Amino acid sequence: MAYETILVDTKGKVGVITLNRPKVLNALSLDLSGELCAALADFDADEKVGCIVITGSEKAFAAGADITEMQTMTYMDAYGSDFGANWDQVSKTRKPVIAAVSGYALGGGCELAMMCDMVFASDTAKFGQPEITLGVMPGLGGTQRLTRFVGKSKAMDLCLTGRMMDAEEAERAGLVARVVAGDKLMDEVMEAADKIASFSLPILMMTKEAVNRSYETTLTEGVRFERRLFQSMFATEDQSEGMTAFVEKRKANFQNK
Repeated sequence: MAYETILVDTKGKVGVITLNRPKVLNALSLDLSGELCAALADFDADEKVGCIVITGSEKAFAAGADITEMQTMTYMDAYGSDFGANWDQVSKTRKPVIAAVSGYALGGGCELAMMCDMVFASDTAKFGQPEITLGVMPGLGGTQRLTRFVGKSKAMDLCLTGRMMDAEEAERAGLVARVVAGDKLMDEVMEAADKIASFSLPILMMTKEAVNRSYETTLTEGVRFERRLFQSMFATEDQSEGMTAFVEKRKANFQNK
């Protein structure tokens, strides 16, 4: 499929999606959101892909939503079209998704990064939810995901002042998994993605599902959910292969079965 706002590539078992609207710092337009969600769905359905990376440019992961599309929107426009709902596809992707962030990740860009399973940031990255300066609040999950990642006080700080935080602060707060030198970001992201994709795909997806469940249920129910998934893994060939390989002191050869 030909895309106009993103670049799509496959490197081994890793699918790479690059936001590609450089003139507007990768502002998240309706076209971009549609193409991104379509590419994610394609990679999710591709049995040869085990991990997905979303990235932008050195200057900007995504500097926010495309305000020119929103400026004249009415309430009925927003409500009638359920504006923003299509972004749910990102968080519904079953395979692991890594956000590789350089430069600005603001507003919708920060929210997109938080929809991914982990965020790797270059030391130039800047995160923020500046919607308050436009007379609105975050609308793609920013008030909800940010609070879960960094806690109420810091989420209030970012959402109510509109300030940005750098990569080091974001890592300390729990928003970012790793901070990497700018020229090494994609190398480290791809190394991690390659490693993830080398493991059993059904086990990866079940592990992701279990971790995500922890945000949506009580500890007791979450542990029970984890236990049932863990027990079900003993019905897979990959569990047998993985443990047999360990005992035999060799590398496992997973078949995604």
